[in-house]
Parts: sequence; C-alpha cells; structure tokens
Amino acid sequence: MREPGAILLVACYELGHQPLAVAWPAAFLERHGYAPALIDVSVEPFDPEKAARARFVGISVPMHTALRLGVTVAERVRAVNPACHVCFYGLYATLNAEYLLAHGADSVIGGEVEGPLVELVRALEAGDARPVPGATRGRPPAVGSLAKLSFPVPSRAGLPPLERYAHLLSGGPPALTGYVEASRGCLHTCRHCPIPPVYGGRFFVVPREVCLADIRQLVGHGATHVTFGDPDFLNGPGHALAVARALHAEFPAVTFDFTAKIEHLLRHRRHLPEFGALGCIFIVSAAESLSDTVLAHLEKGHTRADILEALRVICTAGISLRPTWVAFTPWTTLDDFREWLDFIAREALIDHVDPVQYSIRLLVPPGSLLLESPAMRPYLGELVKDAFYYRWTHPDARMERLSEAVAGAVAEAAERSEDAAVTFESVRRLAEEAAGAPARPPRPAPPADRRRPPRLTEPWFC
Repeated sequence: MREPGAILLVACYELGHQPLAVAWPAAFLERHGYAPALIDVSVEPFDPEKAARARFVGISVPMHTALRLGVTVAERVRAVNPACHVCFYGLYATLNAEYLLAHGADSVIGGEVEGPLVELVRALEAGDARPVPGATRGRPPAVGSLAKLSFPVPSRAGLPPLERYAHLLSGGPPALTGYVEASRGCLHTCRHCPIPPVYGGRFFVVPREVCLADIRQLVGHGATHVTFGDPDFLNGPGHALAVARALHAEFPAVTFDFTAKIEHLLRHRRHLPEFGALGCIFIVSAAESLSDTVLAHLEKGHTRADILEALRVICTAGISLRPTWVAFTPWTTLDDFREWLDFIAREALIDHVDPVQYSIRLLVPPGSLLLESPAMRPYLGELVKDAFYYRWTHPDARMERLSEAVAGAVAEAAERSEDAAVTFESVRRLAEEAAGAPARPPRPAPPADRRRPPRLTEPWFC
C-alpha cells in the first residue's frame, strides 16, 4: 500500500471546517511511509477514479450527519471497487459498529483512531489477519482505542483550500478560518453527548508545539481566524492559556474562538479577560436548556442560574457568547419553549443564536448514555437502524407538531438566507399558535446592516 493513492481517506462533513479528521490520519500514515489520497465530499465531488485505485478506504464519521453521508460514500466506493477494505473511523463508528460491520464495513475504529488505523493498514499490507488493538474487524463489540499518541503536525496539502470552508463574519469582509484542536476527548459525561461512551471521561492534550505548527501552516494559507474545535477547550485551562498566549505572541492579529462548558466558564472566569485580550472574540457553549429539570436529566453540570451568570462574566470579558441548545427533549414543556424564546429576546441573544438551534431535537444514538436513563425510558421507541438513532415521543402532542413545524420553517428560512431576526419571529409565532395564545404584536424588523456579533458562516448542529 505504499504507492500513492492506495490509501484513500474520505471526510464527509465537519461543520464547514477543513477536516482535521483526515488531515491527522494522513500525517500519521505519511510518517510511516504511506502516501494517502484525500477527499472531502462536503465541498468537492466524490472521485470514482480515486476510489477505484484504493486498496484501503477510511471514512471519517465524527458526527451523526457525517455518518449518514459516509454510508452513502461507502456504497459508491463498493460500486467501483468491491475488493477494497472499507474502514469507518471516529466517534460514530464505534457507536454504530454493529450496523456498519453488518452492512459493508470491513472494520471500525473509535477513540484515538490514528494508531490503530496505521496498524490496521500495516497488517493488511502484510496479509496478517490477527486482531489489531483498537480496530474491530468482523463482529462487535467494538472497543475504541484510548492509547496516548505521539502527534505529528496534520497533513493538509491534499485538502481543498480554506476558501472552500466556513468564513468568519465580524463586521468586515468574510475572513478565512482555520480549524485546530489542542485536546481531544472530554473529562465530563453529559448523557446526550457522543463523546462519553467512547472516551469514558478521559481527554488527551495535543502538544503546544504541534498545535502552533498547525496554526502556522493555516495562517500561511491565509487564515486570520482560528477555531479551536476541542470538545472543551477548558478541560485543561493551563494548556489552553499556553496555546492562546503562544498564538497571540506569534500572530497578534489572528483572532480565535473556542468551545467550553458553562461550568468551566464560571470555574475559570478569572482567565476570560486574558483570553479576550489574546484575541478570543466568541465562545460556543452548550447551554442546552433553561429548564433545570432538563439540565438535570442531561447531567450537564450547570443550572439556569449558571447560564445567566456565564452571560454576565463573558460579556464583562469583552467576548461574545454563542450558546447552543437542545430545543426539543421529552422533558421540555411548551411553556419552557416559549419562555426560552422570551429569554433569547430579553437578553438580546437573537443574533447570537444560529436559527438551526430552534429546531434541534435530542438525538439518542446507539450507545448513548441516555439509554441507561430511567427518565428517558418512558418516551423511548425503536432503533431506526439505517438512520442511527432511537425514536422518542414527547408526551405532549403539541410539542411533536411544533418540532416538525419549526424544523420546516428553519430549513426554508436557511434556503432563503433569511435574517436571523425574521426567523426568530417566525419560530415565536409558531410557539404561540401551538399554545393557543393570542398573537403578539410584531417586533420592528432590525436593520439588515446592523452590526452583529462575530460568527461563522457555517452554523453548529449535530
């Protein structure tokens, strides 16, 4: 498999970012003398010629959307190259190993995937059929690898340019954005998150010099903003600060954003002003709900009061908060939903919330910790195997109808590139109609040229 193109790594979707989930495996393989080809089908067409040449095809599935697209990619690979080895790797590969191995995958790898991926390729090259630790061949159960890795700098040369991916919108022309990770995994075990079933509360630090070298190559390709895509940048606050300080020292004009839990933002509040001074312009945080009941069932580790306090401390630090939400859960009442919209309006967060957030429905994939929750069981339905989630039904039929109506309205608004404030009013109107409440007077439409908080052109969703 040493010849160029004998290994093909395919990215399916990574929230509009240049896919680190193929750039890093490529670097590990190159360090061992391989020359993988790369495709990102989210921004470039599937290449049947590359697929036909490959003897090993690795399909990256770090999220649910990527998995659904990845299954289609695997079918196309098999159509042109039935003899190649197809491997799914990433968070959702381990969670869905049983289905994948029964429907065309030759192997699956989860957790810290690069080590097992390299060893699997080497075993296949040598004709060795013995088990490879961390890589599941044949039948599950699948166990992801949590072995500590020695990280090379990601190999991005075979990827489409940054111009093809999400840009930063921050008052001026759209800016090229790079995506890096300073750590992987997570210390926490929120029930609805796909990370805990695979990482079990562990996280791994990427050496600062590797992270900075990756930033350096992204800046060399025109990036003026960097997204730290760690599940939680503040799992290791000292490491995060060291990376941010080094970034600012070398590239003082480059801005950045990161993701962190509400509880971490409060616990490490003393560091937030420094992050702002170093170039952090917004923080993404999974607020999820204003209902303490919902937050408790999800084991988020924060309360409604904590969300309000986090808003205050982040604003004081001169940083914008971009909260993400799970709008529909079995425990979210119609009154909760309406009050949440009132909160977003009252706290002037309409421009801070991507409209897709109004439609997010709790996802329960195979392996989810929610399957162990007594609070979830009364609402849980069957596994939709080929869609990789368990159905659940809200006890209030009005919420089921509202979920469907909001999803449709948000999707249509996105197609029209509708102003977020207009979409918000549409969602609020649907909620009031669902409750049988009188229509509210329409709010004045904000000027289209208003200054909005910084954001990326590709919204977050699962």
